[in-house]
This record gives sequence, structure tokens and C-alpha cells, in this order.
Amino acid sequence: MLDLHRNLFKGLESKVADIFSRLPFTPNQYTSLSIMAALAMLCLIAASHYIATLALFIVAAGLDFIDGAVARKRGLATKRGAYWDTIADRYVEAIFLFGLLFCGLPDFFLPAAAWIFLALFGSTMTTYAKAAAKEKGLCNAELKGGLMSRAERLIAYFAIIILLLIDLYLAVAILAALAILSNFTALQRIYCALKFK
Repeated sequence: MLDLHRNLFKGLESKVADIFSRLPFTPNQYTSLSIMAALAMLCLIAASHYIATLALFIVAAGLDFIDGAVARKRGLATKRGAYWDTIADRYVEAIFLFGLLFCGLPDFFLPAAAWIFLALFGSTMTTYAKAAAKEKGLCNAELKGGLMSRAERLIAYFAIIILLLIDLYLAVAILAALAILSNFTALQRIYCALKFK
């Protein structure tokens, strides 16, 4: 849903772009740095260093915001950059979810690993439903929206990391909700794509 309201963040994006466009990094380098931050986060989450994991998660998510802001500020927005950004986003999410396998999460109606798989599948299908609709010519505009778009998933991941410090059972409950809602979002986008024709 938040992806439909990007205009609300224009002021923040402008300030971020002003700061980070001064540094000697290209937008694609910022994107690549988000994957490196996620890989470091994987090591930390596997070692149960959840505060450091949270810090690196914020860095990885922040770099995803920074790359686009800098690209637009410098006039460097390209199709290749947008493609690389989308691919990197999937890697960052997959790396985080893979890391949860090492956290000793309890079962919550299903094994925790099943919720991790379903969350990963839902995240991937949400993006793939959008890409496939455009590729197959079902719609001209990019499919956006739904209950659990990327911004909402990032908020859920943030909550899960905090709950790893407090209550593993609640962390799995949020993970289960994320898994269900991200798959529902994929179905919402599939429905929107199919109703165009």
C-alpha cells in the first residue's frame, strides 16, 4: 500500500539525495552495498547478534531508498539500474529470511521453516506477478499496491528482528502473518493483471 503513496516521502527523498549524492558512489554501487550489508547481516543473525543485525538491516533497507534518490537527483535513473535494484531487493529479502533458519524459531501451527518458505515465496510472487503482467502485455502500467508490498514487508522484517530480542513466539507470529499477507498480495496483483483483458 505504501508504494502507492510515494509522494508522501518526496521531502525526505530530496534531503537524502542531497546528502548522499555528494558521496563518490553511483546509484548501482549503493544498490550493491545493500547486498553486502545483507550478507554481513546474515552472519550476525546466525550468531544471534540481533542488535547488530537490526543495525545492518536498517543500513540495507536505507541503501535501497538511497540508490533511487541519488539516481533521480543526479539524472542517472536507467532501466538497468531499476532492474538491478529490483534484483538486489529480492536478494536482500531472501538473505534475511534465510538467516531466520538459524534463529531456533518455535513452531506456530506450522514449522517455522514453513513460514520462512511461504514468506519468501510470497515476496517473490508479489514481484513476479507484477513483472509477468508487464512482460505478457496484460497491462501497460506497473502493478502496485496490495496489503504487503515491499515497504510493508520491510516494516514486518524490522518488527521480527526486534521480537527476536524479546519473544521468539511473537516473532514467528509476525512471520506467519507476513507469509499469509504477502501471498495474498501476490493474488491481489494476479487478479488485477487478469482483469485487464
